[in-house]
Amino acid sequence: MDLGNEYLCVVRERFKEVKKLGDRTMSQLSENDIHWKPNEASNSIAIIAKHLSGNMVSRWSDIFISDGEKPNRNREQEFEDDISSKQELLIVWEKGWSSLFKTLHELEEQDLLNSIYIRGERHTVLEAIERQVAHYAYHIGQIVYIGKQIRAADWESLSIPKGKSEEYLQQMLKRHQP
Repeated sequence: MDLGNEYLCVVRERFKEVKKLGDRTMSQLSENDIHWKPNEASNSIAIIAKHLSGNMVSRWSDIFISDGEKPNRNREQEFEDDISSKQELLIVWEKGWSSLFKTLHELEEQDLLNSIYIRGERHTVLEAIERQVAHYAYHIGQIVYIGKQIRAADWESLSIPKGKSEEYLQQMLKRHQP
């Protein structure tokens, strides 16, 4: 396998892992939890997920034909908490990820150095992917942090639980022995 195709495989998996953190957080939350925010200046999980979805649909639709900031995107509206239910939130959430994954699966190695535009700024596809990995991971981190605040002692860890590092290391070493 060549470098470009290997990169595409790796980045597709990375996006799946980042999405999974958001999925696993939202699965622990109630209808009311998705709207909780610590203060008026902060965003709820519903708002963050809605913003991510709007960004994904705009950035990953028709990437070689139109600017990644689509004229029909209303970014300001993404920060209004008008999601009526957890079910609606999950539909919005999946719409964004579907747009991203559809485009990522269509990309080929030779596309990585092609130019695309975001708000009129030229990027290679590779740069745009890296830009979005950072952006999405940043917001998923916020979602996880808010979820942990809400669930407190009832939080189900998404990674290695406290006090279990050595046990986890030994399991991994055993699993990957030649």
